[in-house]
Amino acid sequence: MTLPHINNSDRAAARGPESLAIHAGQQSDPTTGDVIPALHLSSTYVQDGIGNFRGGFEYGRSGNPTRTALERQLAAIERGAHAFSFSSGLAAEDALLRAVLRPGDEVLLGSDVYGGTFRLISRVLGPWGVNVRIVDFGNLAAVAAAIEARPPQVVWLETPSNPLLNISDILGVAALGRAAGAVVVVDNTFASPALQQPLVLGADVVVHSVTKYLGGHSDVVGGALVLNDDALAEKVRFLQFAVGAISGPHDAWLTTRGIKTLSVRMRRHSESALTLAEHLAAHPKVDRVFYPGLRDHPGHEVAARQMSAFGGVVSIALDTAANARRFAESTRLFTLAESLGGVESLVGYPDAMTHASVRGTELAVPPEVVRLSVGLETIEDLLDDVDQTLAGL
Repeated sequence: MTLPHINNSDRAAARGPESLAIHAGQQSDPTTGDVIPALHLSSTYVQDGIGNFRGGFEYGRSGNPTRTALERQLAAIERGAHAFSFSSGLAAEDALLRAVLRPGDEVLLGSDVYGGTFRLISRVLGPWGVNVRIVDFGNLAAVAAAIEARPPQVVWLETPSNPLLNISDILGVAALGRAAGAVVVVDNTFASPALQQPLVLGADVVVHSVTKYLGGHSDVVGGALVLNDDALAEKVRFLQFAVGAISGPHDAWLTTRGIKTLSVRMRRHSESALTLAEHLAAHPKVDRVFYPGLRDHPGHEVAARQMSAFGGVVSIALDTAANARRFAESTRLFTLAESLGGVESLVGYPDAMTHASVRGTELAVPPEVVRLSVGLETIEDLLDDVDQTLAGL
């Protein structure tokens, strides 16, 4: 496997994942020798004659040194050749879909994905003539049948999925999709490249909401695409420039900072989430726990094969929707808020929050489900919090 190029001026010939996260794209200023590369806020750049750009930089929308550093870092940690940083995860998804699809084309989408992805395809691109078809990506035979019946142009899966933590076999789905000529896209937001590398398993494109684990501190909104195909990369690059949904330099700088601690954070998120999942699985007031690290999870074996740990999100089902809402509104340490993947623990009620846009569709989340993003607090405090909340139901 050929790793992405790291500029000769980078401080280390880094190759391990933690080393790549810390050093890829991090070129020191030759004048100051700063350990942390500068934050470049300029919107435009001096030209040494008309069309003669210093370092290839012309205007902030087409390029910025801080964003370029992040894109090289993203490519390195996902083992890809090209990376693109956007202002949000949905902006990244939109650029990719418009680069690949034309009116009349179809996306084969997982039955449990982020509600915003379904909304983008069905309500924004749908009127443009893009079709969407839903299939359970946890059932490889069902995926094969769906592709054989009508080959799609894009095969799109999340694994682990949001919010029910379903697992898809990336290697198997990628083989089916690519054999049919489809572009296979994996949303790797929940796992992050610290735990799972879809391009190595055969996917064509990886998409991220960098707002989540990559940023890791709930202080930045962003998205990213990582891929290997040169021709598709040029199409994405053009749309990034022509449409302009770029990440700003400060957002890019914050994301780069977050990525440097990604591996150690993901290990702790995963350890605490597994402890919490096992604790909740034994609680009499919890009907079901959704977490691939549990041995009775239907996707456990696949997850163990393609992930190095199981991530920091745990979802639970309670006996009624009313109790699920009451739980989400009663925790003390888990903060009721949208999003996930930060150092602080968050609780959400998907039916009325992150997935409200898919109510009444095939992707609707059961109203008894609560999603927990397990942060980096002391695990005993998190266990006490869920226990006191459940005791009050």
